[in-house]
Amino acid sequence: MDPKSFALIIAILGVLTSISHASDPSPLQDFCVAVNDSMTAVFVNGKVCKDPKVVTADDFFKSGLNVPGNTSNNVGSAVTAVNVNQLPGLNTFGISLVRIDYAPYGLNPPHTHPRGTEVLTVHEGTLYVGFVLSNPGPNMKNKLFTKILHPGDVFVFPIGLIHFQFNVGKTKAVAFAGLSSQNPGTITIANAVFGSDPPINDDVLAKAFQVDKKVVDYLQSQFWWDNN
Repeated sequence: MDPKSFALIIAILGVLTSISHASDPSPLQDFCVAVNDSMTAVFVNGKVCKDPKVVTADDFFKSGLNVPGNTSNNVGSAVTAVNVNQLPGLNTFGISLVRIDYAPYGLNPPHTHPRGTEVLTVHEGTLYVGFVLSNPGPNMKNKLFTKILHPGDVFVFPIGLIHFQFNVGKTKAVAFAGLSSQNPGTITIANAVFGSDPPINDDVLAKAFQVDKKVVDYLQSQFWWDNN
């Protein structure tokens, strides 16, 4: 190969490589509205960093995951989160952790994490878990993957997909989960759809769920418990 051809190939590869990496990092917040005021404080993909000279070991420490969450609620579960809001030292590291407690037959309702994949392990009890795939091909339904988990079992919920955990035992259950974001976010489907503020127009929901508007009005009138 002559030198000119070799140089051309290198140049093309360089352009293609730069294009393949020319994308914004995944956002760590729901939105970031642009402003023209350069003096306005902004928080993009993380928190403002603390001066390293005053950082201490306590910035990387959090206690309390040995304490069970209060599962005396409508869904019978409680999520104790350790993300960047509870543990400042996680900032920029792209990881977080949660403890989930379940009363007998307690449910962590169908929800999504828009910014994180979740890997869950059962510490105590028996859980029925599952996730649903995103939009399928023509004439296909959204496929459901489920599994019964026992202590020591591990299951992964892919980023952004609807998933749940249900305690199928007569005793309490405990699980721990790691997430691939310092602030993965949680969208509990029922809460978001029927408990939004202001409410979604009932004509929209009646048509979407193919039910009478009275059913939608009833669901919107309920108290939707947030177990997070």
